[in-house]
Amino acid sequence: MLADEHLTAPPSLRQRRRAAAAQEILDAAERHITEHGPHALSLRAVARSLGMTVQALYHYFPNRDALVTALITKAYDDLADAVQAAVDTPADDPDTPRLVAAAEGYRRWAIAHPERFQLLYGSPLRHYAAPADGPTTQALRRMSAIFEREMFDGFTTAQLAAADAPLSSSLRAHLERLPPEGLGLLPPPAVSLLMSAWGHMHGLVVLEVFGHTSFIGDHQAEIFHSAMRGMLKDVHSRIPAA
Repeated sequence: MLADEHLTAPPSLRQRRRAAAAQEILDAAERHITEHGPHALSLRAVARSLGMTVQALYHYFPNRDALVTALITKAYDDLADAVQAAVDTPADDPDTPRLVAAAEGYRRWAIAHPERFQLLYGSPLRHYAAPADGPTTQALRRMSAIFEREMFDGFTTAQLAAADAPLSSSLRAHLERLPPEGLGLLPPPAVSLLMSAWGHMHGLVVLEVFGHTSFIGDHQAEIFHSAMRGMLKDVHSRIPAA
């Protein structure tokens, strides 16, 4: 009984205060990135905005990398939440595929949070390396799992294995060795199709977020929607019928 009570004990007052302080620092760092961009992140400036010293901040985040890791993890989680919410929200057009809805949720979040999107997919921060298989990787996998599910929902493993995605023997062997906690549960042809589709979607979003398609004006959403429908149709046409 004592062991069970210990496992279900609520956080102590000290733990709650520490968690609240860490969240306040994370929120301040996000505001700093929004105002100045990710490459201008300064622990000193973040601490100053909270009326604390850098030394005090180090009690919660021991170095810049720890804070950056927390920021990236939260950005991926927020992006995944936005993508899932887009899938779960009934579309104005009931014929909109769930994968297209997911892609549009991804695009809307990126446009609404360009600096945080840049933190994820812009130029890497100098001297920063994400921890191997750490929280940033887990958060990214959560988001990619949504696209994987919506892309291939309804298809069997046998169908995906027979998909029209020509692969060299060396690439096929490499994809077969992927860890199961990543894309390793998908047959190699499906991994190839998913990565190609991801590049198509992500590339269009990057072009828009960084202003390279501004000449299209207010029609960018329509272009994106049409492109995602066409991309999904192409992917599904490469998977044989059951």
